[in-house]
Amino acid sequence: MARGYVRTTIVLDAVVALLVGAALLVPLMGVTVTSVAWTLGAAALFVLMVAVFRGYDADGMGDGPAEFQAVLRGGSLVAVGLMAAAFTFEIDIPRLAVFAGVPALVVAASLARHGHRHHLHHRRAAGEAMMRTVVVGEPSAVEQVVGELSLAPHHGYQVTGVCLPSLDNKAPMGGQPVLGAISEVPQVVVDNAIDVVIVAGHYLSGGALRRLSWALGRTPAQLVVAPDLIEVTGPRLSVRPTAGLSLLEVEIGAPRRRLVAKTVLDRTVATLGLLALSPLIGAAALAVRLTSEGPAFYRQTRVGVDGSTFTIWKLRSMYLDADARRDLLLEQNEGQGLLFKMRHDPRVTPVGRVLRRYSIDELPQLFNVVRGDMSLVGPRPPLVAEVEAYPDMVQRRLHVKPGLTGLWQVSGRSDLSWDEAVRLDLRYVDNWSVAMDLMILWKTGRAVFAGSGAY
Repeated sequence: MARGYVRTTIVLDAVVALLVGAALLVPLMGVTVTSVAWTLGAAALFVLMVAVFRGYDADGMGDGPAEFQAVLRGGSLVAVGLMAAAFTFEIDIPRLAVFAGVPALVVAASLARHGHRHHLHHRRAAGEAMMRTVVVGEPSAVEQVVGELSLAPHHGYQVTGVCLPSLDNKAPMGGQPVLGAISEVPQVVVDNAIDVVIVAGHYLSGGALRRLSWALGRTPAQLVVAPDLIEVTGPRLSVRPTAGLSLLEVEIGAPRRRLVAKTVLDRTVATLGLLALSPLIGAAALAVRLTSEGPAFYRQTRVGVDGSTFTIWKLRSMYLDADARRDLLLEQNEGQGLLFKMRHDPRVTPVGRVLRRYSIDELPQLFNVVRGDMSLVGPRPPLVAEVEAYPDMVQRRLHVKPGLTGLWQVSGRSDLSWDEAVRLDLRYVDNWSVAMDLMILWKTGRAVFAGSGAY
């Protein structure tokens, strides 16, 4: 399955590159030998550059932002290559091919890959294109890994069974049967046509883990180790070979270049968004003002990065006495933890329901992003009272700027429990990247138009 998926992706990239090149160069140069050669050369160069940035590694495809990062970096290198060729060989390359063609190619290739990935996830949700997996380790660690994998079938791991240190208790673990003892893993792999062996926890380490890798070397199965680093993913993790050891390095703090890139993305997109959406914001503000008493905009103090406070701007979606009526509705609170949520909140105006369904009431926060109070993507901006009640672990949500959208927005919005919303926020704080931000912005559009989980 993995090889077929990679081959299809390579063909997709090549076809997209050919189509973009032809659409750009043929109108400029006509159907000539030169235009055909440039189109074929640019397509080949694009595929090669994406491969240089590991955009066709089977382990990183179909999940996560890595392959989209490879497309972006590969496209950037294509632009540099075209400009270098024009300067070195004094070739007349149309500037439009570099400054319009390459960005169009990156966008088109990313969209094609997204569609390809969506098709793969749809198949996996139906139980197809899965990797038969056995989880090995102590019961507690095994149960945790099995539970996490069962919640995310789009990753492609279909747990077939588990192997434990002892067979004294052969009761199913996490809903999966015990296929054998850890000493029997190689035979279990052969008997059950296992594709992946996941070692959970620290029961197998050092020499024992090495011997298991030797034993599995005679089988087609992959060996994967699940360390006890909760919610820490790439690009924060890297392997550092030292003195015969494989040291797992965890990045502490985001590099400055990534912070600068995020700031540039925030300010640029927010400014363009304000200009483009100002008619919609104006029309919504007029509707709010004409249908209920009070100002069109609502201001509230929220907590930003590192505990600083700022004034957030929203289109008013509730009646003027909403804050005063909140205490009277506490018994009807449907939220969990520190959040107050009601699916049919009587404080929300009729116009406000429409604004909330499609997140139009949040659009004025683009002004907060331009000011630097918020980011396009980040944890939900909390109230002062909420922060005062945060336990120590949740305080880490304040290490990055709050966002206009985030993992919580694309994973259920108001339907999420408090614990799940906190878990997603902490995952973002620990693992954010510009590529992840772009992916969340893309998914936000789908969530908003669907109106799911918004009330």
